[in-house]
Amino acid sequence: MSEGLKSIDRAELEAVDWAGLEHNYGTAEDVPELLRRCAGPDPDDAEDAAFDLLNHLYHQGGWVCPAATAALPFVLRLAAAPQVTPRRTLLELVGRLAAEAGRVEARFLDPHWSAAWERHLPDVLALLADPEPEIRRAAADVIGACADPGEGALPALLSRWHAESDPVTRLDLVLALGNAARRGPVGTPSDEAAARTDEAATPSDEAATPSDEAAALLDSLLAAPEPQLRLAAVLALGDGPRASAAAPAEGRLEIALGALRDPSVELWQRTSNADCGVRGMHQWTASLFDDASPAFALGLMADHPDEEQRVGGLEQAARVLSRWRSPVDALLPGVVARLDDPAAEVRYRAAELLACLGPAAAAHADEVAALLDDTAVRATRGGEAVADAAVWALARMNDPRCLPRLTEHVAGTRPGFASAGAYYGGSTNSFHHPALPALHEVLARLPDHAEALLPAICDRLDPTEDLRNLRRFGEVLAAWGLAAEAAVPRLLDLLEDDERWPAAATALAGIGGTGRAGREALLTRSRTGGPDAELAAWAYWRVGGDPGPALDVLGPAATDEDRVTHTALSRLADLGPHAAGCADRLRELATTEDHWVRTQAAHALWAVTGGDTETAVPALLEVVRKLPTGTYLPVMLPAVRHLARMGRAARPAARLLQDLPADDRRLYYFGGWRGFTEDESIRTAVDQLSVATGRRSTGH
Repeated sequence: MSEGLKSIDRAELEAVDWAGLEHNYGTAEDVPELLRRCAGPDPDDAEDAAFDLLNHLYHQGGWVCPAATAALPFVLRLAAAPQVTPRRTLLELVGRLAAEAGRVEARFLDPHWSAAWERHLPDVLALLADPEPEIRRAAADVIGACADPGEGALPALLSRWHAESDPVTRLDLVLALGNAARRGPVGTPSDEAAARTDEAATPSDEAATPSDEAAALLDSLLAAPEPQLRLAAVLALGDGPRASAAAPAEGRLEIALGALRDPSVELWQRTSNADCGVRGMHQWTASLFDDASPAFALGLMADHPDEEQRVGGLEQAARVLSRWRSPVDALLPGVVARLDDPAAEVRYRAAELLACLGPAAAAHADEVAALLDDTAVRATRGGEAVADAAVWALARMNDPRCLPRLTEHVAGTRPGFASAGAYYGGSTNSFHHPALPALHEVLARLPDHAEALLPAICDRLDPTEDLRNLRRFGEVLAAWGLAAEAAVPRLLDLLEDDERWPAAATALAGIGGTGRAGREALLTRSRTGGPDAELAAWAYWRVGGDPGPALDVLGPAATDEDRVTHTALSRLADLGPHAAGCADRLRELATTEDHWVRTQAAHALWAVTGGDTETAVPALLEVVRKLPTGTYLPVMLPAVRHLARMGRAARPAARLLQDLPADDRRLYYFGGWRGFTEDESIRTAVDQLSVATGRRSTGH
């Protein structure tokens, strides 16, 4: 038997009814074998088993399963055994479970977990004295992560602090002390102790509690000679009242910037708590400075010999700019200055961020245009070139200097933009995603330059073209509307192709009446059924067809309970009073819980009745109700646009949104560049609503 296996009592292991317990993948009868493998002699197999155990007992969190409670003592014994290879992974499992126990609702917490955790907490505390620094760090991380560290946590952490000499482990201990002290399990810091910022680590008052001692220690570390210990103290104190009493915001900012830009910041990469490099530390520390002030980002954007530092500075500038509008003027010069950085990644990110700002950065179009021949590529899977970011930036500025390169992209003679768009979550705590849009997303924003771009697009409107490309070019032409009428002859030819005609129909519907020669072909397509019959009927109407045949298809598609979609409702609205017979059904749909259906049904009701705002306005008002609180959903944009069309009847919505123009928060749902364009679009729509209702004249 290996030394690792000796840490598991076989009889005790077999005494557990594992088959009767549950984990994330069902019955826990496989847990004993995983535990044995964790203690096995093959290091690779042991690590694999530990990872499987973590996946089975924790997975993605959300609950603490019964099997986790039963496995806890065995996992901790293995973690304490020097011969066990995956000790660190096993402690990671314990830390995740302990943290999750403090987050989940009671119904998702195994009722036996709390007692088991209290019983085995001393086993975790004992690991603070393990010979291996990595294990001491992991133990400190577990104690810091758990919701209820118990009465013995602070004394044990303080005792270890006084004995610890490893500089990396000391960082983890400071963070654990901060977390434990905030929960105050052993007394409450006095006002006097909370105000101390320059006392020694050990208070002279014999009656001081461990919480008092921990508070005094953290305060004293704000002036420690080691920059990373100072940063650890700032992070441990957080941004609450306790932190403000220990050091003003300006002092914390100075400490943070000094440490983050010091070469010793690499120590954090070896900690258990952070386990990240320069940019990860930038991101973590940024949470302490989450207001509209650009000071933190400006400090990180100052010149630095380390490329990662310069990338991180732009990353933080993007984080601030994606959340707030007011810092643009302060941060813009620093972003522009990075356009001539020696590193391709930095130049790319600077250009991409200027693209996000778009019109707000248009004064710097010349500096961006200087990168149009910069073929250096990023070290990413996509290998985007700096020049591509410059093209996108100029397109956002509506600058014609992007057109020659875009023409090459359309022709397929230049690599670059992806063929499909990507969407990223818009969490305020996430990294900015410096990704470029798809080619068709760039083109759709350039109707002013349709004449220059159309020849290249028309060359691609061929029956031999890839179907997906045709569909996307069709969307571009539809977005350009009448400006794309020169493409109509090519589109009419495509209507004859049984696979590719929907792309042509989409484009013709957007262009309108100049495609009237395609009416008969579209009418025939609409009568054959199939998934695109509604598209054909709508396009037929849009190019000048009779309302009756279009209504025959669009009416049922928009009003049948099993078929209704917001797209069908939007198309039905185009028929106006010709679809008046659908009004009663639309009135019902305008009260549905589905906000997309509600929005398009309300608009369609208004359109087909010639102005029924009694139902439509309240329905749309409900969709945008949370917009003044900073909550933005994509459905709100068409809702506000529809309200603007309804004129003075939409005054209640204008009153609801009247303070939005002065709100500094960006309004967005998706991350990356979309967050900036979403904010621009909804603000333009709100301005149009205000003008339409007579509440104010546009100043944009």
